[in-house]
Amino acid sequence: MIPIVTPAEMAKIDAAAPEGTDVLVSRAGAAVAIEARRMMGGTYGRRVLVAAGKGNNGADGRVAATALERWGVRCRIVMPTEALELVATANAAPGASAPWDLVIDAAYGTGLRGSWGADRPPPVPVLAADIPSGIDALTGEDYDCWPATSTITFGAFKPGLLLHPGAAAAGEVQLAPIGLDTSGATSWLVTDADADAALRGPEPTAHKWRRAVRVIAGSPQMRGAGHLVCAAAQQAGAGMVVISSPGLRAADVARPAEAVARDLRPGNWAEASLEGIERFDAAVIGPGIGIDPTASAQIARFISECPVPLVVDADALSAVGDHPECLGARTAPTVLTPHDGEFARLTGGPPAADRFDAVRQAAGALGVIVLLKGPTTLVSVPPSESGSSTVLAVTSGTERLATAGSGDVLSGVIAAVLSGEVAGLDLDNISTGVAAAAHWHGRTASIATVGGVTGSMPLLASAQVDLLEAARAELTDASADRKRP
Repeated sequence: MIPIVTPAEMAKIDAAAPEGTDVLVSRAGAAVAIEARRMMGGTYGRRVLVAAGKGNNGADGRVAATALERWGVRCRIVMPTEALELVATANAAPGASAPWDLVIDAAYGTGLRGSWGADRPPPVPVLAADIPSGIDALTGEDYDCWPATSTITFGAFKPGLLLHPGAAAAGEVQLAPIGLDTSGATSWLVTDADADAALRGPEPTAHKWRRAVRVIAGSPQMRGAGHLVCAAAQQAGAGMVVISSPGLRAADVARPAEAVARDLRPGNWAEASLEGIERFDAAVIGPGIGIDPTASAQIARFISECPVPLVVDADALSAVGDHPECLGARTAPTVLTPHDGEFARLTGGPPAADRFDAVRQAAGALGVIVLLKGPTTLVSVPPSESGSSTVLAVTSGTERLATAGSGDVLSGVIAAVLSGEVAGLDLDNISTGVAAAAHWHGRTASIATVGGVTGSMPLLASAQVDLLEAARAELTDASADRKRP
């Protein structure tokens, strides 16, 4: 996994580095120069404007300029205020040839929390050193920056490179290892290879009840939710899926043909839904059930008495907000999957701008694994005895997944992953599996192609289910490529 650290954490890591600042700056500047050369497609006759501030970020830019000049690039190094004036002049002459081939933003980096007047971007590509100046490195907030085509970040990712709008402003982000020890990071970015390693296939001795998933989802008004959960769980490896929808007879429950349905009459249905639950390896509750007080009470009872790993989603999250005591009775692993609105109902307010800290605090307060959905999905476990808790970030999805039913598909995938062998695993290992499931689901957005070109239209939830197998194969291929010499 790729480490993610806050600016405060990075300051401590810098201070503990065995080499001095000059050595670190030399390595960082060299990495910027190499990326600049790649972006320009060469060096001969190229021109670069370097906005270099007074701090270490500016020093990175000056080292990069020195290296580029040795390679034949004409570099102009200016202070940030002068860079803004030069860019404004270049933008005021539409149709004229750009005075540079590239602009290197080494103005302020992580040292700025506020605007520096970069309201209009340069007319040429921008390479940011560490982070685009004007992007809050902790929250991703944009105080005015030059959107970068590429960003070279040093030692570890910063949260602001993963949280929007900073993630969009950073362009393609590459990590340059410059000799810093980031092994103590408590936040990590999940890669394809990480997800592949965490996802387990069926054992040679597997049978249909080896990975059995119980689903309580859907209702007379929301029949499709349960169907999507079941289909996703089956496609993600569940051998047996049994579904009940409160208020529906088995014959009326929407489900894939391979899923088994059981009656769940209205009223006191929690007791019936718990019958035989010990035979299952994981369960899902919530999608499409409804949020009336009767349903909420029954959901809370199911959550508190269900003895197997459980995914709590959608309407069940509202029930937890009404009956928070139901979580305290659980002994098996529990995963809550809120979006921002559901997060507010669970915790009393929306996620803070520092979403990494927000999900970490929620997991600690609720005592369960929390998966906070969003353009960057975050998974956190409650604090360990040492007081630390790990946050895993997933960025594989795109805006194409912002469609009705997408969360139901994710719940099914997570449940299938939880239905694998989790007995004896600690919460960190279980949360890695949960994050891998989210990464797997997110990859469906980038493999749906038409004529070899990735589409841009919203991806229907049913299409996401159909693409899970292909997405899983891509994870395996990426992992194999990483292992090749």
